[in-house]
Amino acid sequence: MVNKVFLVATVILVSFVALTGIFTIYHTAMPKESIVLGTSLPLSGINSHLGKDIVVGANTYFSYTNAKGGIQGKTIELISYDDKYEPENTWSNTLTLLNKDNVFALFGFVGTPTVKRVLPLVEESGTPFIAPYTGASFLRTEEADNIVNFRSSYEEEVDALVEHLTSILNVKRFAIFYQNDDYGEEGYIALSHALSKRNLTLSAEGTYKRNTLSIRHAIHEIEAAKPEAIILVGAYKPTARFIEKVKECCPEKIIFCPISFVNADALMYELHGNGENILFSQTVPSYDDFYSKEAAEYLDHLSFYYPEEKPSLVSFEAYLSAKALVKALKAVQGPLSRSKFLHALKTLPKNSLDNIPLRYKHSQLLNNVYLSNYRQGKFEIIQKYEY
Repeated sequence: MVNKVFLVATVILVSFVALTGIFTIYHTAMPKESIVLGTSLPLSGINSHLGKDIVVGANTYFSYTNAKGGIQGKTIELISYDDKYEPENTWSNTLTLLNKDNVFALFGFVGTPTVKRVLPLVEESGTPFIAPYTGASFLRTEEADNIVNFRSSYEEEVDALVEHLTSILNVKRFAIFYQNDDYGEEGYIALSHALSKRNLTLSAEGTYKRNTLSIRHAIHEIEAAKPEAIILVGAYKPTARFIEKVKECCPEKIIFCPISFVNADALMYELHGNGENILFSQTVPSYDDFYSKEAAEYLDHLSFYYPEEKPSLVSFEAYLSAKALVKALKAVQGPLSRSKFLHALKTLPKNSLDNIPLRYKHSQLLNNVYLSNYRQGKFEIIQKYEY
């Protein structure tokens, strides 16, 4: 009897071990089911529209890709953490993405001061760092080959604005309103270079503190100089308040020139659609250009996956950068690796995004700047500059 019990127990134990072994072999042989991307960006606070639009735009194309079968049978997953546009939050979020979430690539980070804080982590880890929403010069060097920008630089945006203002509108007196941090400094330096190239100097400057609406001192510093144009390097809420207050205090017809990070759609919402005397800088064409295949596709996909969301230049750019990323993933032959992916991204064909030309130069894929006015609810392109 004892022998029978022992025999039965032995059979059960052996069967369990065999089954466990089979499960272990099966489990370890299973490929990862998704390609995990990670981002840190403002999803709360006064820049929340910016972060939300980037997540919406990117996930619109990722959702479309997943519905079509994904990449090599894998879905794309975007993990998003809120950093409130504060660099220390970005640092902790990035550590989590790298060490806990084990992301394949970092994608769509927002902001110059936040990205600058995590740059050592990006460079040390070697993780692909793709399409950050900033035109900062320190991301456009040859030192880190794992960084691939999508958008044109602040240097190019500001140069395009100054070129148009001086050559077309004969503007000579410039001022700048900027955020008192690394982002604002990038804009200030870009404007100084652009003016110096044309033998001009800055007439006045005014700053405000990041994540605040403290603009009164900046207005006081600028209004006495009576500038003809003001370059705006800030976030949309303080920029909107600044424009409103300057229009109230200064009878002169000043041209206000926000660069792309200001978030044109959110700015127009804050200004109740009043785009008078505003010259916008964009890094992508307008999304309501119905001659563009990419714009029509974006609007169609956005209405399907996010029917409650309105289109914006920010989410359109995120959509396009996500599409470029997906095209690079699909171009990889054989097992997917980071090095193969980076090579594919940098060598994408020029016409990968239809009439929006791609050319990898200065660590970025886009090299055009579009200037626009806001008329009858649309951003109308009035000039395009190539760099």
